Amino acid sequence: MSLGALRIALGQHSVAGRKALNQDFHGAVVPVGSRLHTKGVAVALADGISSSLVSQIASAAAVRTFLDDYYCTTEAWTVRRSAQCVLEATNSWLHAQTQRSDARFDRDRGYVCTFSALILKGRQAHLLHVGDTRVYRVHRLSLEQLSDDHRVRISSEETYLGRALGMGPSVEIDYRQWDTDVGELYLLATDGAYDFLDAVDVQAALGNHPQDLNAAAAELVTLALARGSTDNLTVQLVRIEALPAPDQPLKDRAGLKLPPDLAPRSHFEGYTIVRELHASARSHVYLAVHEATGQQVALKTPSVDLQSDPGYLDRFLLEEWVARRLDSPHVLKPCEVTQARQHVYVAMEYVEGATLAQWMTDHPAPDLDHVRDLIEQIAKGLQAFHRKEMLHQDLRPENILIDRTGTARLIDFASVHVAGLTEGTAAAQPHSIEGSLQYTAPEYFVGEGGSERSELFALAVLAYQMWTHHLPYGLQVTRLRSPRDLAGLRYTPLREHRPDLPAWLDGVLRRALHPHPHKRPEALSEFIHELKAAPAHASHPQTTPLIDRHPVVFWQTLTALLGLTVILLLGLRVFGR
Repeated sequence: MSLGALRIALGQHSVAGRKALNQDFHGAVVPVGSRLHTKGVAVALADGISSSLVSQIASAAAVRTFLDDYYCTTEAWTVRRSAQCVLEATNSWLHAQTQRSDARFDRDRGYVCTFSALILKGRQAHLLHVGDTRVYRVHRLSLEQLSDDHRVRISSEETYLGRALGMGPSVEIDYRQWDTDVGELYLLATDGAYDFLDAVDVQAALGNHPQDLNAAAAELVTLALARGSTDNLTVQLVRIEALPAPDQPLKDRAGLKLPPDLAPRSHFEGYTIVRELHASARSHVYLAVHEATGQQVALKTPSVDLQSDPGYLDRFLLEEWVARRLDSPHVLKPCEVTQARQHVYVAMEYVEGATLAQWMTDHPAPDLDHVRDLIEQIAKGLQAFHRKEMLHQDLRPENILIDRTGTARLIDFASVHVAGLTEGTAAAQPHSIEGSLQYTAPEYFVGEGGSERSELFALAVLAYQMWTHHLPYGLQVTRLRSPRDLAGLRYTPLREHRPDLPAWLDGVLRRALHPHPHKRPEALSEFIHELKAAPAHASHPQTTPLIDRHPVVFWQTLTALLGLTVILLLGLRVFGR
């Protein structure tokens, strides 16, 4: 079957065997188009427990729900997060069904099943597993077991299932990922089949049916049954026929032309250009009116200087892709596209207001509450990104709009890191500096990579700057080159610039701006809580140590004291003679 860049061959077969009822269930989804790139191919297998009369319902629900709901999760999520969220919900439902039935006091009679899934996305494979179904990589003379059997051994002859879907209110799902290669073959099987098969059998079946993996799977099931299997038998075979090129862009620009020069009153893609709102080295933004609806929009086109850079154009198109997957009053929204697009551009809602940079010019000494309110709104916008496993990565005053009602919105998503789009590529971890240097967290400069705590650092820099019109470390952060340099960063206390602000506020900002990310608050919500809740000792502020307030004066004073001490000791020694 042809699936574009990723191409696989798939074969499946399942029988009840010598039992009256088949409690195994299996399935696969091979999507087309963008879903193939963003979600991949999913193959799933479940095995009910023979002691339960309803376990076949559990296995069927587990596979069907997984294959349906996995593809309903946002493409921005990683495979691991998407799959585990679906399996955790399925486990809760199965356990609830057991609790409502006569089997609530005996889990061996409940809605319980084992489960294994193999997801192929890009150039990587992902394994989700619980129970004793198995996933193998097939070699010429051996089967490499990739899943672990969750069975508890009592004796050499007696074992019991220690972990399965539906067994408890929560479940631990094993997860593995690895790079794949063309020609690799994977085998998924239940114990009724794998207990009676080996690699030689699999290779023989493939030799008999090289182009028909369904027939090869059926041959393996028949062979296991002939060798004495008394259980249900299911076999799935997956062979990788082709893989996408490394770091292949996920956004397709095929057929889209570069936009022409736009001027007031010109017509473009169903819009009438009113005037230019902003121009930079990265993009041009125009106020435009949709000719059919009269709606005002902010039309963004790529910079002329960068139109020959394919990587830049891919990131430009990513901006609208990101915006359509976020829903927050503090994130700029995209406009609906009502006609086929001919050019590379982005249409976003038009917001009347000013940037945070202009707000800071207009408010040279804002009070405590005004800044706290805006910082909380910006944090809520960032949280919308983080819930989708995205990092904004370019938080700065020019990328925050404040409308006439005082509502803050994040804009400019061309630097956003999307975990679900980059996993398995060189950009899987955000290491490159995408935003303005003075708002970028120290870890980016020393090669440690970014995280949600890096966004917290940038937010705290904004808060510090809004109150003081200065940066907490000046330009020290931009000169970092190795982790050892972090120890040399010197934070300038907030109250040196604004002695009218409470002393406890300096402690909150100092913690959020710590050079080491693991020493910052764990979440944005924690930082916002600390900003809004003055500590109990706020009425008794502690004096900032001299070494932090004036490090040069501190070391000059210490050196002078040491010099005087040396002179005094030498004098005592001379007079002592």
